[in-house]
Amino acid sequence: MLEFFRLLFDSGLLVLILMVQLIIYPSFLHYPLKSLIHWHNIYTKRIAVIVIPLMLGQLSISLFQVYEDQAFNTLLYAAIVMFLWAITLFKFAPMHNEISRGNVSEKFLAQLVRLNWIRTILWILLFSLTVTKIVSGE
Repeated sequence: MLEFFRLLFDSGLLVLILMVQLIIYPSFLHYPLKSLIHWHNIYTKRIAVIVIPLMLGQLSISLFQVYEDQAFNTLLYAAIVMFLWAITLFKFAPMHNEISRGNVSEKFLAQLVRLNWIRTILWILLFSLTVTKIVSGE
């Protein structure tokens, strides 16, 4: 049952990060500044309703699995989840705050898209680790 929820959270975050990376963040480059600030404030509130439960679920499962089994794959999974939390809180949240304040340029938005590839790749890796775990029957 735990693997089902892990797959659910990982799948949800994978789809979400791919949409953010390939559609949402690049679209920010096409808004006039005033419209971007307005839309961004709406977007961040709405996306938080989806992101926060998924990330909390993923974190909870990763910590529980580390408590139950300190195998390399379990520790790797938890370390990646914690890194994603750290980079989201300490790098991406401040970047979104800057956008909300209007402290933004085309270069800044391009950097947001470029840096977000780190999270995209890591969430793909987490999903892959979960699928491998399920398939191997660990």
